[in-house]
Amino acid sequence: METIKGRSPRTVEGYYIDLRTFFRYIKRAKNLVPPSLSFEEISIRDVDMALISTITLSDVYEFLHFTASDRSNNSATRARKVSSIRGFFNYLTVKAHLLDENPVRELEVPSLKKSIPKYLTLENSIELLASAETEDGDYKERDYCMITLFLNCGMRLSELVGINLTDIRNNQLRLLGKGNKERIVYLNDACIASIEAYKKLRPNDVTDKNALFLSRNGKRISRRRVQQIVENQLKAVGLDHKGYSVHKLRHTAATLMYQYGHVDIRMLKEILGHANLGTTEIYTHISNEQLEAAAQKSPLAKIKPRNKKDD
Repeated sequence: METIKGRSPRTVEGYYIDLRTFFRYIKRAKNLVPPSLSFEEISIRDVDMALISTITLSDVYEFLHFTASDRSNNSATRARKVSSIRGFFNYLTVKAHLLDENPVRELEVPSLKKSIPKYLTLENSIELLASAETEDGDYKERDYCMITLFLNCGMRLSELVGINLTDIRNNQLRLLGKGNKERIVYLNDACIASIEAYKKLRPNDVTDKNALFLSRNGKRISRRRVQQIVENQLKAVGLDHKGYSVHKLRHTAATLMYQYGHVDIRMLKEILGHANLGTTEIYTHISNEQLEAAAQKSPLAKIKPRNKKDD
């Protein structure tokens, strides 16, 4: 996954965790571990081809039922587990030739509910930026800059954390996205101004000299710390109990670009770094305001019933 397909270490770790959960379940379901042993204590080091060759499609469906009923996994999480299992067995049959038949060839992916992504309104976004700008503390320029980039560029959390000083050239920013794919996004005036304001106060005598965003100990800021900062800023404007998060700021950037900037969906795909257009379409949901405006544009919108006195 990492060497040949170029997947990031974090993605590979996710696949490993999925498969570890799967084989822990298989060992328990086939009575290969003591009932008293907790699920997390089950080792998968002894899993071999003899055990793997006994796995059937029914076993996998029972595992998916287990993840839903016992572990409360939603359809998206279970779909990811299906992807991990299918990829693993495909490797064993097609690449490694350790299995003659792929038991999960007919495995279906759990249907995903297509819901409108949660996002901040334009007014919410302006309020969030205003609050971040006026906060007290030594790191307000850094925090304001991060929120500005999230709301204007629609970048992922991992992309923001990974920004280096050398990635910024004039109004261009190089981002390293999923699958180690590089892309260039263009910085608007708000982004450039916030970066310059932060860089003036960014310490130079630090451990990670090239990292743009630093923690108080001079190291590259962590993903969790950025999440905490965004959570605190959302709380400051009363948006902490509405299901908003760092990723929702990415949704917000995409939505605002589409609704107010009239950005073409194909252009939006490139900005967000999506592999296919279908992923981008979820961000192009239509607001109530757009629906109302469309109704008023009907050529019959101004035709009203005549007054009976006019007959």
